[in-house]
Amino acid sequence: MARNENEIDKPDIAGSIQESGMYLFMDEVVPETISPIIEWILYENYVVSKKKKELLLMICSDGGELQTAFALIDVMKSSHIPIKTVGLGQIASSGLLIFMTGARGRRVLTPNTSILSHQFSWQNEGKAHELFATMREYELTQQRMIEHYRSCTGLSDAKIKEYLLPAQDRWLDASEALKLKICDEISYTPSMPPLKNITTRQRRRTK
Repeated sequence: MARNENEIDKPDIAGSIQESGMYLFMDEVVPETISPIIEWILYENYVVSKKKKELLLMICSDGGELQTAFALIDVMKSSHIPIKTVGLGQIASSGLLIFMTGARGRRVLTPNTSILSHQFSWQNEGKAHELFATMREYELTQQRMIEHYRSCTGLSDAKIKEYLLPAQDRWLDASEALKLKICDEISYTPSMPPLKNITTRQRRRTK
């Protein structure tokens, strides 16, 4: 079959970035978007024979489902390979929880990143006994959030509730986030592993 003159080789940018140990996440936190990140971390930990010294997860997200975020958080914490996180643009709500999970000393914010920390919201309907039963999960979720903030920042529960999880939304800039130990560094150009083995793929050929 003759090659169409309009066909060109297109670099597989996303695949090349992931092969080099980097993942760019710019989406809502839902199972469909978080599942590929979990698969990437598991692949690098348990399938690749030559383990990388570090993985890099870049995040720009306005949040989403809290339980889905905790699924990724648990996988990140179990990773044998340290995971560096870089927040850029905006990291909000559950996106912030994921960012904070990065390896201690390797959590970087770019200077113009917007940070939103707030209590989780939950809408539920049902009969009285069902709502009372749901309160147990509400209490457990609140406890998980406090424990996660504490483990990632080293702040006391009182300071977390005052500065990061008050009744109203709390917007922070990068310097405030650094003071509250949400991040470890502010940098325009965080160090990244070099891209290697850039592959190409052909566009679908037409007759």
